[in-house]
Amino acid sequence: MVTLVVATSADPASIGPASSLLAMPGWHPGPSLQDAASYTNKEVRLIKLDKRLVVENHLDKRWEEATGETVDDVVFLSKHVASSNRPALTIHPIGTPHLREVEALTAGGKPGWAAPPNPRIGPWFRLLKNIANSHNLVPEFEVTLEATHHGPEINSPTMFVEIGSTEEYWKRQDAAQAIALLVWEGLGLGERIAVGNWSRDNDRNKILLGIGGGHYVPRHMDIVQKDGVWVGHMLPGYSLLMEDPREAKSLTNSAVVGGTWRETIRVAFETTKLAFPGGEVLAHLDHKIFKGWQRNAIIRFFTEQNIKIGKPSDFCPC
Repeated sequence: MVTLVVATSADPASIGPASSLLAMPGWHPGPSLQDAASYTNKEVRLIKLDKRLVVENHLDKRWEEATGETVDDVVFLSKHVASSNRPALTIHPIGTPHLREVEALTAGGKPGWAAPPNPRIGPWFRLLKNIANSHNLVPEFEVTLEATHHGPEINSPTMFVEIGSTEEYWKRQDAAQAIALLVWEGLGLGERIAVGNWSRDNDRNKILLGIGGGHYVPRHMDIVQKDGVWVGHMLPGYSLLMEDPREAKSLTNSAVVGGTWRETIRVAFETTKLAFPGGEVLAHLDHKIFKGWQRNAIIRFFTEQNIKIGKPSDFCPC
């Protein structure tokens, strides 16, 4: 079982951390993947591509077919773009479960799809905050989670680790070194034990499925900042497309409310369960983001689907 770390020369915020990571000890040339170079270090395989990452579909399957090695999880190194232009270090799961068949896929993926979230997301977010603080990147850089979004299509547990939000920051060497150190320590390439190994560390067995909120999921992130919290998909309000028929004002069942929101939640729930075998996935709602009829429909749908709702204290083992 190997972890794929994926970078591309087409992205300075990707190749910078990859170069810093490869400057650390223990790397050796690995097999090529369709002319892409790779490097090995213990159970980690770093692949250097030359295309946009969001179009590199099924890298896990392609690696397995080329090498015979089974892929356990995938970490993509990438740039983050935001209208605020604020410098940031971000982590997020991937998927486009809210998109309809007729919608354009400008950032990869496919309609109604989500990759299993990498179980390392929560523990690595906390590790990244510690690294950023110790390297004096805070408060200049914001360290944040993002909601589930974009491709590429893939079946293994996956996450993106990103530097934002403009070219000036994508090329920052101190940010690149922080991300490289996150991967180094997070995957146990140094002397420390790997961080975020679900099969070894699943003492609590409760996983947060974030429902609602903005793109940077602040109310879910408040919980994930606490030690021992595991996190799956996080669906922002804008990805829960709910049509508001007149009957919705007096809901008797969730089926009255149209839109793609039910399938979006179902896909996120099922793929989160898949990523955390033996765990219990609990939905955490950002109540303030929803109108009353929306909240009622979602809660009724949870009841129909036997999805439990968790309070903040349910996710924290402390």
